Amino acid sequence: MSTTTAELLKGAATLFPDEVVTQAHVRHLELPYGAGKFALITLDNGLDHTKPTTFGPQSLGNLNTAIDQVEAEAKAGDIVGVGLTGKPFIFAVGADLKGVELLKQHSDALAIGKGGHDVFKRLAGLAVPTFAYYNGAAMGGGVEAGLHCTYRTVSKALPAFSLPEVFLGLVPGWGGCALLPNLIGAERAVQVIIENSLNQNRQLKGKQVFELGIADALFEGADFLEQSLLWTAKVLGGDVTVERPEVDRGEAWDQAVAKGRFIADSKVHGAAPAAYRALDIIAAAKDGDLQAGFDAEDQALADLIMGGELRAGLYAFNLVQKRGKRPAGAPSKDLARPVSKVGVVGAGLMASQLALLFLRRLEVPVVLTDIDQERVDKGVGYVHAEIDKLLGKGRINQDKANRLKALVTGVLDKAEGFSDADFVIEAVFEEIGVKQQVFAEVEAVAPAHAIFATNTSSLSVTEMASKLKHPERVVGFHFFNPVAVLPLLEIVRGEQTDDASLATAFGVAKKLKKTAVLVKDAPAFVVNRILTRFMGEVQNVIDEGTPVALTEKAVEPLGLPMSPLVLLELVGPAIGLHVSETLNRAFPERFKVSPNLKAVVDAGKRGFYVYDSGAPELDPEVQALLKQGDSVLTEEQVRDRVLDAVAQEIGLMLDEGVVAEAQDIDLCLITGAGWPFHLGGITPYLDRAGVSERVTGKRFLEQGVASVPA
Repeated sequence: MSTTTAELLKGAATLFPDEVVTQAHVRHLELPYGAGKFALITLDNGLDHTKPTTFGPQSLGNLNTAIDQVEAEAKAGDIVGVGLTGKPFIFAVGADLKGVELLKQHSDALAIGKGGHDVFKRLAGLAVPTFAYYNGAAMGGGVEAGLHCTYRTVSKALPAFSLPEVFLGLVPGWGGCALLPNLIGAERAVQVIIENSLNQNRQLKGKQVFELGIADALFEGADFLEQSLLWTAKVLGGDVTVERPEVDRGEAWDQAVAKGRFIADSKVHGAAPAAYRALDIIAAAKDGDLQAGFDAEDQALADLIMGGELRAGLYAFNLVQKRGKRPAGAPSKDLARPVSKVGVVGAGLMASQLALLFLRRLEVPVVLTDIDQERVDKGVGYVHAEIDKLLGKGRINQDKANRLKALVTGVLDKAEGFSDADFVIEAVFEEIGVKQQVFAEVEAVAPAHAIFATNTSSLSVTEMASKLKHPERVVGFHFFNPVAVLPLLEIVRGEQTDDASLATAFGVAKKLKKTAVLVKDAPAFVVNRILTRFMGEVQNVIDEGTPVALTEKAVEPLGLPMSPLVLLELVGPAIGLHVSETLNRAFPERFKVSPNLKAVVDAGKRGFYVYDSGAPELDPEVQALLKQGDSVLTEEQVRDRVLDAVAQEIGLMLDEGVVAEAQDIDLCLITGAGWPFHLGGITPYLDRAGVSERVTGKRFLEQGVASVPA
């Protein structure tokens, strides 16, 4: 490695004093079948598998020192090959992203890219064959280190293998974009680098890694290293010849890149640069010039590290991984009461989904009630059918299926069902009087310690509890549809809710594996309030006269998972109308009730679009219902209107203390509404686009939070 790069890495290390340093231990062993002396490098940060091995500047330096040693041994003829593997359960999961967040200069970012390349390239340049043994989780730079080796084996037990950089706002920058398509072809490389990343960072299992041609051999996890070394000896002895299919460098390569661009357009609509930078490098790698590819990776990596999207992506990642697991404002978990039986009021679809979730995660008795036996039976039947589906897919065994089915029951009499319940949740009609009556009936029969939870999406928890003898045990527990998919759970503290009830709610949320955020009892809470303001402004623009297609196109640069009117279809126009009416009563000056939306609901339409051609097209019947003004805005004007409205609403919510900080609003939108990681939720985007200051006079987040440090 050049002195210059060594110095650059040393300089980078001084910028990151808190790096969790990975050691690269070299040991020697005699290969079987008399194949000769072999050097094995093991990557290990000295911590257990819950703290995966990463590559920061010092860690790269340690691997470089290990390569110095084996390079000298290879030149001297002392060894016949070099292997690279990881500690138990972990190979390596790539660059240490905590260090990336600290970088302030383009030159420092470039040094990280060049440093990784210069170290990893030495694995390919040794005088003896090199072998990567993917023994456990391998991501990003861990995968790329192995790609620089001559051969690779993978464990059948490997749980997660990916190049997730595009998901975060980067490119695979230590060889992935250049090496992978040259190893397995552009089509498969695009699947791993672009498609999997943009599908919520989809992971590969060991068998898939082998089938894609990334690894040359697949072995059982129990004796993976032993089998890999036996195979290595056979390769070195000539008994095993590794044959790889020839890569198609013709039209198939161009088609793969075009497909990647189509996937990127459909997911981020041009709003985030990482996927397109990665595709440019893959396209250029067609001629097999690896060094040109590495140079392009260095430049793209440095540019993206110094860009807002990556910082927003890392911010979003940290919100979900850290803040989401330690909710701001939650009471001490020591106050939480045990929950050994759950009651569900209602047996409709939402209630049945909740019953299934509580049943699967808590594995305690769950009892549903409703107004007649037919509804109760239908609710229990839904849960049984879903358990049968899990059994059919092999997700649970017959014994567990029988056990779960036995735990769910349905009764008409609340006294019979809830007399020993610890936690009762209602999911009945969204009307305050109905919910007050339900809770009065439950309070009359449930034990004194039981917590009462409401799945309301917009009504006041305080008002709901106001007629009870013990309003302190009522808590908002707002799930998002589909319940099994969206992680967010808005936990709402009413004015009377006590700490024990709140702590129990957070304890249950954790067992349900949900991301819980503490929310003040304010109209529509967080997600529905912001989405309703967002959708309401879109609807206002349409009502005033801007064509539907232009209005929808105007917000595409946000890169949202779906357009506003497709989202409305998913939520249901009637529910959207109900929430807008609720918010109109609370804040009439900002939340209008769209007469066009009301007309669509009154006509019984399920959305604005029909899909006869396969693509969404405005329903002619809806078009006939629309009554529009004559004010037509440009795309930019529409976008400004919508974003200004959202920024204003977020500013007001923070002033009202609906959540502790702007970070909680972003966490809610990411986990409850599928808001993109590359935006960091919403507030980093509003800060970056200058909307926050234009509307509120200040940024939502300090410079350096979801942005490059000043």
